[in-house]
Amino acid sequence: MNPNDDTPPSEPNVPERPLKEEPAKITEPEQTGRQRLAAGLWPPRISRAQLIVAALLFLLGLGLAIQVRSNSDSSALRGARQEDLVRILDELDGRTKRLEDEKQKLEDQRKELESSSDQAEEARRQTVEKERQLGILAGTVAAQGPGITLKITDPKGQVRSDQLLDTLQELRAAGAEAIQINGVRVVAGSYFSDEGGGIGIDGKKISQPYEFKVIGKPQDLEPALNIPGGVVQTLEKEQAGVAVTRSAKIVVDALRAAEQPDYARSSSP
Repeated sequence: MNPNDDTPPSEPNVPERPLKEEPAKITEPEQTGRQRLAAGLWPPRISRAQLIVAALLFLLGLGLAIQVRSNSDSSALRGARQEDLVRILDELDGRTKRLEDEKQKLEDQRKELESSSDQAEEARRQTVEKERQLGILAGTVAAQGPGITLKITDPKGQVRSDQLLDTLQELRAAGAEAIQINGVRVVAGSYFSDEGGGIGIDGKKISQPYEFKVIGKPQDLEPALNIPGGVVQTLEKEQAGVAVTRSAKIVVDALRAAEQPDYARSSSP
């Protein structure tokens, strides 16, 4: 080694250590706001207190729904048309008046029985009168009295049996006491049906024009048919002709055979 040589001494050869590789970091994709919201909501974390509150809210909502439905049912008439309300009021007034008249008749009969010197004879007279009235209602005896004649012409064949039934019900509600249609006596148990080319009443086919002979108070019967939205307007919408005529004497002479019960017997000795 030369002492005048300025070259620094070389370092001894040291084997280089390989650099330790750090594991690569896996970067997760950034979640969207919707994903973070879904992760926060599911799976749900429900406590006992929350379950109790949910059950109470359900019961409260159920009670409110029932209350609203009850109020809707009780106020069903609020949505009715004006002509329907007029018809309902007329029917109620007519029924109230007839019930009051019936009550007065019964009170008069009671007074007659109490004041009559021969109560047995008076009771027999009232029994005969009651039998006559029941015979008129049952159609087993003829009847006459004031009333109306209703004639329905149906040139296009649009009138159905249910419309004639509605007409009958309207007349009964107005106080009709005896009715016959085209020679068929109509009573409480009568039924209507559609037949080929006509309408059947109690199995008997009738054809138009349909003529109702009705005994009752004409001042009540005719207005009941002509109220707004009533029978006359409904039939005229079907292009049927309707004519109502008042009369001081209507004869209802079509009769029905008295039916004998098969099993029922009188319980009197």
